[in-house]
Amino acid sequence: MSQPGELIIEPRSGRPADACVFILHGLGADGRDFEPLVPALPLPTDDAVRFILPHAPRLPVTINGGMVMPAWFDILEMDLDRRVDEPQLLASAERLQGLVQAQIDSGIDSRRIIIAGFSQGGAVAYQAALSFSQPLGGLLAMSTYFATADSITLAEANRRLPIEVHHGNLDPVVPEALGREAYERVLALGYPAQYRQYPMAHAVCPQQVADIGTWLGQRLSR
Repeated sequence: MSQPGELIIEPRSGRPADACVFILHGLGADGRDFEPLVPALPLPTDDAVRFILPHAPRLPVTINGGMVMPAWFDILEMDLDRRVDEPQLLASAERLQGLVQAQIDSGIDSRRIIIAGFSQGGAVAYQAALSFSQPLGGLLAMSTYFATADSITLAEANRRLPIEVHHGNLDPVVPEALGREAYERVLALGYPAQYRQYPMAHAVCPQQVADIGTWLGQRLSR
């Protein structure tokens, strides 16, 4: 897969970053899809959080008739099990882990790094965060599913990773049942997980933005 880069948003306070949040977009979008979210988050004005919004490569997507579009991996069937091209998903997760490692190498404590993902990006986020070898600050899974739940090798360093799962109860793209199933899986594995349901479709709503800001503030507070 090609590596199309990422959108980087430095702390609005102008201070050197001491924390980092990665946000992975969904199918057919790019990193700019979540750019408006960053200034809308109710974070302290003196925060030192860097946001990194990677762009997915362009791939043919089977469920869309083979159309080439930004995608973290191919989706082979539109069913409740979401049969996907797992090698492509793993490659995207490894790319994300490399970006995380680069932030650690630059001096940011791994425990002050959050991984978030929406829809297809959330499936990559589950894989990348739960298999990462150094302790992270949290995982935010939005309107998504745990595609590699049966094959992932869980990293001991993140066996207590706080996980926040958000889903709309009117989602026609990724049924809420998949979001709840992912939540139940990580809960059963012993992760401290929380589930939030919103009256929305496959989207992000204002109340959710407020909740994300609160959660990030809790995870990254000094």
